[in-house]
Amino acid sequence: MKVLIIGNQDRYEKFRPDLPVYDQSEKIFCPRGASDQTLLEAAADADVILADAISPVSAYVIEHMPNLKMIHSEGVAFDKLDTDAAAQKGIFVCNNKGQNADAVAEQAILLMLGLLRSVVTGHQAVCEGRQIQVKEALMVQGITDLEDCRIGLIGLGDIGKATAKRLSAFGCQCCYYSRHQKSAQEEAECSVSYLPLDELLSCCDIVSLHMAVNEETVNFINRDRIAKMKDGALLINTGRGELVDNEALCQAIESGKLGGAGLDTIFPEPVQADNPLVLLAGKLPGRILLAPHIGGITTGSFKRMHRHMWENVTRLSQKEKPDCIVNGLQH
Repeated sequence: MKVLIIGNQDRYEKFRPDLPVYDQSEKIFCPRGASDQTLLEAAADADVILADAISPVSAYVIEHMPNLKMIHSEGVAFDKLDTDAAAQKGIFVCNNKGQNADAVAEQAILLMLGLLRSVVTGHQAVCEGRQIQVKEALMVQGITDLEDCRIGLIGLGDIGKATAKRLSAFGCQCCYYSRHQKSAQEEAECSVSYLPLDELLSCCDIVSLHMAVNEETVNFINRDRIAKMKDGALLINTGRGELVDNEALCQAIESGKLGGAGLDTIFPEPVQADNPLVLLAGKLPGRILLAPHIGGITTGSFKRMHRHMWENVTRLSQKEKPDCIVNGLQH
């Protein structure tokens, strides 16, 4: 098998699985952000593309790779891959569904706690010799325990479920919204209850996003939905930056409508220093907690994801269907 890999070669070597197909495959590496022409010049005859989760694979590339049988996201997201063009040519598009759910759930809770416990301003104050002043101010201002928060999860897939189970251990009251309500058994396993979206937004102290990005969910958190949120609520996003209208979020935090936001992802990525949310984080320290999109890239997650990708390459080499197909192909 000839495999075109869009991503960091060192990462693939570090997380290489103990599977024969890895050494048996011819691997061609291209950096994230490589042009369509560069990809085709490097490996137009490849059988498989393994793509960094934020690297696009266009219809043009798909049309000009006659041997292509599978495109596989290195992560869970696949919104940068042209799934329709691939389906039209009978090419599987796959992802690493569920492989990093536990890690992202931990990141979501870290962001919640980081905002509630004033981690950013507290760290800075201690470094500047203002520890006791900030401590005394916070005793008067008040610190909310996580268990006293009502938390609303938007989306209850693998990551949403993993987050709910962990929040249950904190004693939180947890509810969720998704397009389709889960079974009573699933709700009981996660200790969650279903609420319509508007009701969830209006009553939750923390709203956490666990949705995929598609045409329906881009800018899902916008002015209208923020207006329905509880005054002083916190927004957590460990999904994709595209889920949030940056301008609307900035205005809501500046006005005090929202208490703050914990964001593992910001649109567009790579994030630049002049992004409005980055600028606001500097202007209002402690109100925005930013992370460099590391929720799902723990060592354990990468080991699972890379093994899964190469297991799917193995399946293809043996004329078998891969799993975690996201573009509807059945054969």
